[in-house]
Amino acid sequence: MTAGSDLPVASVPTSQKNPATTSARSQGVGKKKGNRGIQVFLAVVGLIWIFPVAYALLNSFRDYAYTAKNGYLSFGGFTFANYKNAWQQADFSHTMLNSAIITIPAVLLTLFLSCCVAFVVSRFSFKFNLALLGMFTAANLLPPQALLIPVYRMFRAIEVPFWLSDSGTLLNSYWGLILVNVAFQTGFCAFVLSNYMKTLPRELYESAVIDGAGVLRQFFTITLPLCRPPLAALATLEVTWIYNEFFWATVLLQSGDKFPVTSSINNLRGQFFTDNNLVAAGSVVIALPTLIVFFVLQKQFVAGLTLGATKG
Repeated sequence: MTAGSDLPVASVPTSQKNPATTSARSQGVGKKKGNRGIQVFLAVVGLIWIFPVAYALLNSFRDYAYTAKNGYLSFGGFTFANYKNAWQQADFSHTMLNSAIITIPAVLLTLFLSCCVAFVVSRFSFKFNLALLGMFTAANLLPPQALLIPVYRMFRAIEVPFWLSDSGTLLNSYWGLILVNVAFQTGFCAFVLSNYMKTLPRELYESAVIDGAGVLRQFFTITLPLCRPPLAALATLEVTWIYNEFFWATVLLQSGDKFPVTSSINNLRGQFFTDNNLVAAGSVVIALPTLIVFFVLQKQFVAGLTLGATKG
């Protein structure tokens, strides 16, 4: 044979191929199929989860007369009048102001007090360390319905100046509702923050002590700046929970001019029938503030949830 002639290439039988390569390929195919199955499952669950919200959002732009005639499975009759009518009938401008008066101070007080409790529990060792944290966390373990009568009687018995409450007690007062929300939410926030503060290097505090920094300076200049991610995550959750809270508002508030925005839905219900499209528009309006807060703090919220995920 000459050098330029073509040489036949011997084919390798299938049985003589590397079994490790074949096994790796089969495992890779199996993983791809498993990943696709998980993706399909998550997509189906996501669609089921978002369907009620999307359906309510769609119907909030539809006219009641059209849906009453053609049914809710029809497509058409779009209008923006539902949002205008819902805003006027529910008096959202007033009730949203009430919710802001209740939510903003309650969230700020909850986060600040939780930071104080978490700092003491995580940085100082004493006999009742865990008992103190458990006492604050226990408020989240009790159903609010079980505490309705004691809290109502206590708030009715506590007298406050009339400039603080029109009734002279904590009943029918913004401050009463703020305090009860702070009391029920501080435990959860303290528990989360204490677990995060325990992961902070003790060398930072030892260096601060050597430099002459006291406890308050350590708290405000070291701990709080480092706790921004968990504080952002907790702020998002607390705004949502306190803003949407309606149980204690119904119990502790007695005048309609102080009710939060969650009570506005009742103003959209008719005596003989209910315009579901109007109610859907009102629900979308009520949900907008919490959505705005979430999207503003989205990066910090995700970072706060994943803190410590790779530790330990």
